[in-house]
Amino acid sequence: MLERFGVHVTPLTRRRFAQFRANRRGWWSLWLFLLLFGLSLGAELIANDRPLLIRYQGSLYFPVFRDYAETDFGGVFPSEANYRDPFLTRLINEQGWMIWPPIRFRYDTVNYNLPVPAPAPPSAENWLGTDDQGRDVLARLIYGLRISILFGLLLTLSSSVIGVAAGAVQGYFGGRVDLLFQRFLEIWGGLPQLFILIIVSSVVTPGFWTLLLILMLFGWTSLVGVVRAEFLRARNFDYVRAARALGMSDGRIMFKHVLPNAMVATLTFMPFILSGSIVALTALDFLGLGLPPGSASLGDLLRQGKDNLQAPWLGIAGFAVVALTLSLLVFVGEAVRDAFDPRKNSTV
Repeated sequence: MLERFGVHVTPLTRRRFAQFRANRRGWWSLWLFLLLFGLSLGAELIANDRPLLIRYQGSLYFPVFRDYAETDFGGVFPSEANYRDPFLTRLINEQGWMIWPPIRFRYDTVNYNLPVPAPAPPSAENWLGTDDQGRDVLARLIYGLRISILFGLLLTLSSSVIGVAAGAVQGYFGGRVDLLFQRFLEIWGGLPQLFILIIVSSVVTPGFWTLLLILMLFGWTSLVGVVRAEFLRARNFDYVRAARALGMSDGRIMFKHVLPNAMVATLTFMPFILSGSIVALTALDFLGLGLPPGSASLGDLLRQGKDNLQAPWLGIAGFAVVALTLSLLVFVGEAVRDAFDPRKNSTV
């Protein structure tokens, strides 16, 4: 397939891809995960308190992508238009029409027309009910899933780059460099990560990038041992000695020759590191040390389910999304592990 676009695919890559596809559970889990992630990326088009398209007096308006004043639709005040206001809705419908997304709530939109006190049970307007502040649960799940996956991807990529670089230097040079890195990792791994988060939360308001930086500082050590072992094994191979004899620099040998072999073990860990990153953010939000209050968060929804046992839809919905996401990543990780396992042969 890739050869049609001019991408050269080696026979080894074809065999690994065939082995990955042979694991049907992992193959379909990957597509289902990509589908959920793609839907969450378009959260504004699925769950929003603004119409997708408005036709008013012969002109087209796109409130999802641009802010409009109330006076643009015949209103009185020059403030930002509130499309859930019955008065403004009537003005627009008299001289045009509106196309709404399937869910007419954002993650922070409060439904003030609930028939019962919040948290309200599922209804035709709120498909999975509302939380304890009257916000739509399904909208918060969609936005929360997007934040969790994006956070996990950024944390996985950044920590993997640092971990692979540290493990490569440690394993390739060995000796005193390896010894110093080992002692540093022992000290660094013994630091109380949760206490540091509590201290940082008391000094600054934790946010997306703050949490990413703190977790990255402690998460990069997960791949060091694997990459170090691969570089220690490959540093004395014949092709490495030949490259040194030809005068090739250490950096080029590490990047061009040794690193591709070490990446095989690294790639098998990536789905599991991603799932661990999502769990870390969910746990911090559950403890109240994560994203700022009001943010779309799966952990916050689980915490609300714990605090509101009379509203089981909160905990069930949050647990179902987290469990489904982690299960899909585990299945994908198993398929990747099988694809890179030389003992498994695929019938191509």
